[in-house]
Amino acid sequence: MKTSEADILIIPGWSSSGPDHWQTRWEKNLKTARRVEQEDWIRPDKDQWVARIVEAAAQSVRPVVIVAHSLGAVAVAHAGAKLARLPAPPVGAFLVAPADVDNAGGWPVTAGETFGAAQETGFAPMPKSILPFPSVLVASSNDPYCSLERARALATTWGSTVIESGDVGHINVGSGHGPWPDGLLAFGIFMQRLSAAPVALKRTPDA
Repeated sequence: MKTSEADILIIPGWSSSGPDHWQTRWEKNLKTARRVEQEDWIRPDKDQWVARIVEAAAQSVRPVVIVAHSLGAVAVAHAGAKLARLPAPPVGAFLVAPADVDNAGGWPVTAGETFGAAQETGFAPMPKSILPFPSVLVASSNDPYCSLERARALATTWGSTVIESGDVGHINVGSGHGPWPDGLLAFGIFMQRLSAAPVALKRTPDA
């Protein structure tokens, strides 16, 4: 599948993705990509995040491919069952550096804020259902938000193909991933893989 044939939903994580983040760059450079905005990026509410993701997928007119980072990947996992009930569910999800909400107490300070009790936001415990669409999970061996062991376990739980990228931190600007050519290459391979799978076609709003 070509990127032009899909609606690519960019799902940032906690504190969103700034102007130099690879997600923002992809949003600008991929013509059919758009960000799913959240009301509060710093004090997230799981149910609100899930609702926004499902709404964005439902309003798309092409097959949906999700590109999620950090807490956004966890939100997609929480949204899985609701996304599956859409007339045309997403055809795939590219999940990068999921944040381990079950161990959020060990996360570093982000944007001058601490995440607080993950249970209060609704994100914990971590979803444990297989995702209802093909997915890839890109993991780092030195991610301060999720150990490699936990990332491997999540990939197994969610039915995702895991890509171990080595010592690449949280795969964000702080770890040197503004431009992320290796990620774009991996995403392109994932899109090619989706070409072999049956796709539920979207309809235009007036069709």
